[in-house]
Amino acid sequence: MYRKASSWPTPPENFELPFEGKLSQDNRWVIMANLIPWEEFEEEYAKNFAEDIGAPALAFRMALGSLIIKERLGTSDRETVEQIKENPYLQYFIGRNHYSNDAPFDASLLVRFRERINVNLVNQINQRMVKKIQEETEEEPKKKAQN
Repeated sequence: MYRKASSWPTPPENFELPFEGKLSQDNRWVIMANLIPWEEFEEEYAKNFAEDIGAPALAFRMALGSLIIKERLGTSDRETVEQIKENPYLQYFIGRNHYSNDAPFDASLLVRFRERINVNLVNQINQRMVKKIQEETEEEPKKKAQN
């Protein structure tokens, strides 16, 4: 079963840290999180699940985000979960609203994430990200010209 998250992603400035700090907008994980059209591809991911049978699945952002972290850091499944557990930026990246010392899921779930998020979907997401970057790059000179 898959239940779509009903709330919008938490802006990085509202992500709760236990030590009263704030996430930096310039962090690579915050920047990348803002480039990925999470909701645009959530429906495609949800097709992997029955609507009313089984335990609710983890959110698409958590699944894809974890796979991206694993690939970017070049870590094993277990090490990926440990990295997420220890790093508030990685927790933000996978869609958590606040920092937690607990593992977000068991490392064995990364196998399921890889089964459900195929190469075709990843390629579509990459294309959308590139398009978004190009659009933002084209808008920058226009904004500077207006000022």
